[in-house]
Amino acid sequence: MTDLGGLKRLIDRSAPGSYTFAHTFPTGTHAMWLYYWLASAGIDPFNDVRTVVVPPPQMVMNMRIGNMSGFCVGEPWNARAINDRIGFTAATSQDIWPEHPEKVLGTRRDWVERNPNTARALVAALMEAQRWIAASPENTRETARLLARRGWLNTKEQYLTGRMLGEYDNGLGRRWQDAHPMRFWAGGEVSFPWLSDGMWFLTQFRRWGVLKQAPDYLAVASRINRIDVWQAAAQAVGGISAPAARMRSSTLMDGTVWNGSDPEGYARHFSIQRKGA
Repeated sequence: MTDLGGLKRLIDRSAPGSYTFAHTFPTGTHAMWLYYWLASAGIDPFNDVRTVVVPPPQMVMNMRIGNMSGFCVGEPWNARAINDRIGFTAATSQDIWPEHPEKVLGTRRDWVERNPNTARALVAALMEAQRWIAASPENTRETARLLARRGWLNTKEQYLTGRMLGEYDNGLGRRWQDAHPMRFWAGGEVSFPWLSDGMWFLTQFRRWGVLKQAPDYLAVASRINRIDVWQAAAQAVGGISAPAARMRSSTLMDGTVWNGSDPEGYARHFSIQRKGA
């Protein structure tokens, strides 16, 4: 079994919960990618399979000893599983949502209000780092070298470099330059806190029962995704133009278009949802 269709057929022939899949946190992006990927094939992530939380550095070891059938996690652990010959990449997160958001800089709201200059400087520093990483392939490679050090990820540099450059090997003989690789800059737009991105995660929290009641999607996203702080930092860095809109349109792997409109309707339209949500 090497694809989602084959997994669906395998699960259909098995007792519920026979296969275990891991992610990193119940409300994290990796859980949302995993649930969406499974559900797109008609696999209920809460009834047809078992899903568990495993810390990223323990993913490969748990796969090796047979504690789980698959996992969704960031690099370098996917590349490590391939290099150790105990796994393969069935899908990338950009297969699920091209140019999706991933990772945040998060602080308490009251800290930002008390320290506006520091908050702006912190975001500006990240923007400068993003711009440097994306300036050349060598800068990207140097970033991989730094991250691989013992004090950070403590892994082999090659487990990071390829995928940071968009060079993929799925462990099954396919190698390619991805059309939607990790992006670090794109004129500064990569870090823009789109309100629609924040709202999408709220729709998935609603879908999977994390939120028992419908929130005010736009109000919550506006409070959390601080576009004003981003704009202040972008002005300080210079040479960055903010997008004219606060929402963007995205097409996910199942053909569903998400653009921020009717979030509750979007959340409730999926055929597979957490019962009682």
